[in-house]
Amino acid sequence: MIRKPATFFATVLAMAMGVAACDDDDNNTTGPTPEGPTFALRVVHASPDAPSVDIWAEGVNAPLFEDVAYGDATDYLDIPEGTYNIQIRAAGSAASSTPVFETGDLTLSEGDRVTAVAAGFLASSNADDQFRVLPFFEDFGATGTGALVRIVHASPDAPTVAIDVGNDGTPEIQSLARFEDTGQAGVELPAGQALQIGIWAGNPLQRVTAFTTPQLPVGGELFVIATGSLAKLPRETDGFALLAVAPAGAIGFVRQNPTVYALHAGPDAPAVDIFAGSLELVDNISFGDLSGGIQVPPGTYTLDFFPTSAGSTRPGGSPAASLDTPMLDAGERYVAVATGFLAPDMGEQPFQLLAYPEGFAFDPANTRARAIHASPDAPAVDIGTASGSTIDAVVFEDLAFAEGSDAAGTAIPATSLTLGVAPTGSTAAVATFDVTTVGDLRAFTIAVGALAPDTGEEGFRLVLVNTSVSPWTASEIAAN
Repeated sequence: MIRKPATFFATVLAMAMGVAACDDDDNNTTGPTPEGPTFALRVVHASPDAPSVDIWAEGVNAPLFEDVAYGDATDYLDIPEGTYNIQIRAAGSAASSTPVFETGDLTLSEGDRVTAVAAGFLASSNADDQFRVLPFFEDFGATGTGALVRIVHASPDAPTVAIDVGNDGTPEIQSLARFEDTGQAGVELPAGQALQIGIWAGNPLQRVTAFTTPQLPVGGELFVIATGSLAKLPRETDGFALLAVAPAGAIGFVRQNPTVYALHAGPDAPAVDIFAGSLELVDNISFGDLSGGIQVPPGTYTLDFFPTSAGSTRPGGSPAASLDTPMLDAGERYVAVATGFLAPDMGEQPFQLLAYPEGFAFDPANTRARAIHASPDAPAVDIGTASGSTIDAVVFEDLAFAEGSDAAGTAIPATSLTLGVAPTGSTAAVATFDVTTVGDLRAFTIAVGALAPDTGEEGFRLVLVNTSVSPWTASEIAAN
């Protein structure tokens, strides 16, 4: 029994009792009217690359369940006991069509209650990750003040994992292999509070990611199915996530906790340490530096900036600045730009935090670039291709301080080019930069530094934050 204080998981299973099953799952049950002894069967679609499907039993002339989409859980259907070959077809396929998968004979007896999880990659022929149906016979144990959770590892490309309830660095479940579960009785977890769940892998174990659940209902009996592809971004529909399933149906996906990368872009700010309360998030970051990824529960935070000091203990006294983040949402990744002047002159922007979610389109042939104006003394600007000091074609138009271009990024063919930055409406560049673009690069192009720096202030330049790699990287591009 695991009874640990929850520190990270803010809202995934509380939804379990109060949210309707997604996509009206009760509408996809079409099976036969039972006579005599029966068992109860439902299906959970957890195969990230499979389309919506119909579920058949060989020899039965109508589907048991229709149009079951990824993330759906059907209602339980009472079916006469017996031996069945369960077949799966693309939604709308004729009964005479060849199934995309069939289980072979399964013998199911009176009183059995089965949750069948469709898992694996439909497009794979590799025995380690190919499509399959995992039948889980239900027999939850007794619980007191907690909730019972049966955890299923159904992510086709994730390795054996360890699970850390509370995300405090001590995994309680040391080894959960792909396509295995934690057992019929379920694991008892604290109810009435959000939980933090850490996922660890490797040898030695290292934290891979974390989730924030809703509150677990007292006495609840829930499946939590790890599904989706670890190779995909957390924001993608088929990215690695937890699918919570209650007796009444699917609650929905629990996305990974948001991740933030901090960029120091304050022209007159020294190297700093960044704290949230007593917890140091970033140590000794200087102008132009990008922190590692900081994964936090969804929410808003007040960040305190202190001049860098030895150790990781919060210094005494007041911080040099305190800035609030916007709402950080599950499944998202952000660049948070600390910019502006600690001691601004008239008309200059004060020290502040600008946060931008990563939302680039996928474009293997081109660079996808999003321009961010974070130079605190520069006017609104146009950015475009340049010959010498003259802009020939505007790519990003009329960006004022704190503004960014389209979140999906602008497609730029793979090439070498010169970019110029000019006041909006002018073709006379105040600075030019030589850049090389490549296919499948997704990058924030951030204008930082002072356009007219005083002594000791950092000058104007571009910082390119590459989100195509993990962890993200940053590189400075100096003006010509």
